[in-house]
Amino acid sequence: MAVAEQVTSLRWRRLDKVWTASGLLLLAVLILDPGQFQNSIFFLGESWVWTAPFILFSCALSASIAATALDKPLAEVLRRRAMVAVLLAGVFGALSPFCSVSVVPLVAGLLGAGVPLAPVMAFWVGSPLIDPEMFLLTLGIIDLPFALVRAVTAVLSGLMAGFITLALLKFSWVASPLRPDIPFDKLGTVYGTGCGIDSDRPVMLAFWRDEARRSGFFVQARSIAIFMAKWLTLAFVLQSLLLAWVPADQAANLLGSGEWWTVPLAALVGIPTYLNGYAAIPVIDGLMELGMEKGAAIAFLIGGEVTSLPTAMAVFAVVRRKVFVLYLALGLGSAVLMGWLTQILALLS
Repeated sequence: MAVAEQVTSLRWRRLDKVWTASGLLLLAVLILDPGQFQNSIFFLGESWVWTAPFILFSCALSASIAATALDKPLAEVLRRRAMVAVLLAGVFGALSPFCSVSVVPLVAGLLGAGVPLAPVMAFWVGSPLIDPEMFLLTLGIIDLPFALVRAVTAVLSGLMAGFITLALLKFSWVASPLRPDIPFDKLGTVYGTGCGIDSDRPVMLAFWRDEARRSGFFVQARSIAIFMAKWLTLAFVLQSLLLAWVPADQAANLLGSGEWWTVPLAALVGIPTYLNGYAAIPVIDGLMELGMEKGAAIAFLIGGEVTSLPTAMAVFAVVRRKVFVLYLALGLGSAVLMGWLTQILALLS
């Protein structure tokens, strides 16, 4: 009997707790509300269809940086020119196609390579807020002034996040941003070293010609993809339930009064109800026609994109608690500040 209990205990410990949580949650929904179970499964599938290509691209790009050995020289250059790096990262983020979830594997890869946190944070916060396609969609569905405001506030949010992080790092605020249990720490043997990736490897852009680098690329890409998949699956299931309990249209009815508190409220409403930067455009257009202020709309877009439930859970999975709290604070803080700034400019115009 004791042996059987030990075997059961060992098997239980080997179960991945995140996958298990997703399965148990769906099982509970199936038992308690079969209709919502169908909705949650549909939402999960739809979310993965939308997100998977970006996640795979981000994982492949992250693994490519390590496989080519560009990670160490890149980190060294950015470390020497921190302020310039933050400026470039903030602007480049506005041109990149990553959404808030798909940028996380790339961010984790950059941090694992030793790239300083400040430029990474500028790119991290700014990247999902705008890109050329999102700008054109906003222009077509809403109007040019709002599209310009969205683009400018996106860049400013990234720059603000980067420079605040840079100031904190001068006080040795955090030494190692990544959690120790994510896959990036386990690749040393793949590249022929026993304790981390060899910093003396020469840069080799055509890494697929080298067997060790090619193998390392697939190991890292696969490891981080599986790691992200389990956390995002749980996040999407939870978000499907939150959207059922807190419908976005009902929550947004609170945001049309024009009071000062509608801006911070809009940033908070985006956490459980936000979907993605593209799907939000027609929603925001409809809400603005019903009376939602531009400042609240900007706060909803920034706060929802940076701190939505799937994004927050993905970030929570890869970085230490200090960095996670900083990320949330910068996301919500920039959402509120940019929302109020937009509101003030709208009143003055």
